[in-house]
Amino acid sequence: MRIALTYQNGNIYEHFGHTKQLKIYDIENKNIKTENIIDVNEKGHGALVGLLLDNFVDVLICGGIGDGAKEALKKANIKLYGGVYGNADSIVNDFINGKLKYNENVQCSHHESYHNSCVEHKCNENKNGCHGNKIGG
Repeated sequence: MRIALTYQNGNIYEHFGHTKQLKIYDIENKNIKTENIIDVNEKGHGALVGLLLDNFVDVLICGGIGDGAKEALKKANIKLYGGVYGNADSIVNDFINGKLKYNENVQCSHHESYHNSCVEHKCNENKNGCHGNKIGG
């Protein structure tokens, strides 16, 4: 199994469509076999989903994510665990051990009518994610 996380400075990055890096883990027999950090040169969920597909990712773990990106992941058969924040390596270990806390209804409104309020809330600077949807730790 291959898992990707939105990534910044050892932690899950808070918004899928704005991440500059992904950390990709290969899992075998409930153990991390390899891990790599890749730079994201593309912007937007379509390009990111393509990058995930190009890297044969099965699972994405991220913070906030919009409806368009969720739909694109679903069409690509990539399982989403959103609304997750904290240390990337700890989060992957929680996932492997069936202890990952996530929000299956995660919602980020950056691309809807609340875009300006996200700037005001400074979603990328706090641990509450987009509009206070914090899950995980």
